[in-house]
Order: sequence, then structure tokens, then C-alpha cells
Amino acid sequence: MAQNFRNHAKYVPVFHLFVLPVLVLNFVWAIVRAVRAPSGGSVESLLLALALLLLALYARMFALAVQDRVIRLEMQLRMQGVLPANLRPRIPEFTVGQLVALRFAGDAELPALAGKVLAENLQDRKTIKRMIQNWKADELRA
Repeated sequence: MAQNFRNHAKYVPVFHLFVLPVLVLNFVWAIVRAVRAPSGGSVESLLLALALLLLALYARMFALAVQDRVIRLEMQLRMQGVLPANLRPRIPEFTVGQLVALRFAGDAELPALAGKVLAENLQDRKTIKRMIQNWKADELRA
């Protein structure tokens, strides 16, 4: 299936359908045990359950932050070669969010869309992505 705005979000079944639900269930169960039978052991279990849940969430957030930094660099380099001379000096004005959204635009569409994003100061990633006519798939997302 071709990637587009509606199906581009990264979905990892093992993470989203197994790891996170198990960690959330473990955390909820630890709360129940700590409330029903408070003890050092139940509080320790609750803290460990919370730490594991936060570990999973932060690991995902850290991976996405690194991915955004790589996309920022990739898009700055790509724009140097694709944008017209009058827009190239404005490349540093793009936010990371704008660059992340613009990465899905093909080379032919990117100059006009980039100009519009800057001119209208569009910040919302979804708004920018919805404006893309010819979707350029990104299959290497984290």
C-alpha cells in the first residue's frame, strides 16, 4: 500500500499492542496492590512498574527526537539543492516541526510549499502535511 497522510504514522504492533499495554496493566495492578495492601514491597513494586512504563515512553521519545534531528539535517541539505536562490538563505528560518512535515513533499512540490509555509508561518505539522499533493514516502521512520 502506498504511503500517504492517512497511513504514514509509524505503528509497531509489538510495541503498541503488547509492550505498552502490558506495562500499563502492570502499573495499574501495582497501584491496586499498594492501595489494598500497603507495604514496603507493594510500594517498591509500584515504583518499579512506574519506572518501567516511563522507560518505555522515554525510549520512544528519545528515538523520535534523534529522528527529528536527522530529518532536520537531511531537509536542510535537500533544500539547498531544490529551493530557488531567493529561498535558500531562509532555510535556517524553518522549525524542526516544519521540516519534519515538509519531508513528505516531492522535490517538484517542495519549493512552492516551503515558500507558503514561510510566508504564512504555518507551524502545525498536520496542516503542512495535508497540503502535500504528491506524497514522498518515508519508510525508514523510527
